[in-house]
Amino acid sequence: MASFNRVILVGNLTRDPEIRYIPSGTAVSDIGLAVNDRIKKGDQWVDETTFVDITLWGRTAEIANEYLSKGSPVLIEGRLKLDRWEKEGQKHSKLKVVGDRLQMLGSRDGAGGGGGGGARGGGRRASGSPSAGGGEPQQYEDSDPDYTHAGGPPANDDIPF
Repeated sequence: MASFNRVILVGNLTRDPEIRYIPSGTAVSDIGLAVNDRIKKGDQWVDETTFVDITLWGRTAEIANEYLSKGSPVLIEGRLKLDRWEKEGQKHSKLKVVGDRLQMLGSRDGAGGGGGGGARGGGRRASGSPSAGGGEPQQYEDSDPDYTHAGGPPANDDIPF
């Protein structure tokens, strides 16, 4: 029988990434992720948080260390791994995730990693708009005259179908 071991998680970092290098020079970073879920208990919805330890390797570990911090929203894709060890005659085990892919979510301006492309739709920041992280929404002006907001009609009638 075939096996399939894939995990996709979206959550927020519980601590700053901790990076170290193994003797071969490969970077290893350990991060903690809080994944929230809403479940119904009786007549009320309750938030339930699951804490997951994740290990990242190589360039992914270096990127996490450079750009992420506690609270950063991320998507992690990886596989489950069971670590087993013995300490003082007592056997221990821990299920964790080995991350193969990291996607930073959120905006570059605010706390919480990159992933966004800044101004959407080729727009640029209006000169009178508030500063990044000032608590007010950012305003953009269009730099492309053919740009239309989502849901509007196409800028020209050269539709290929």
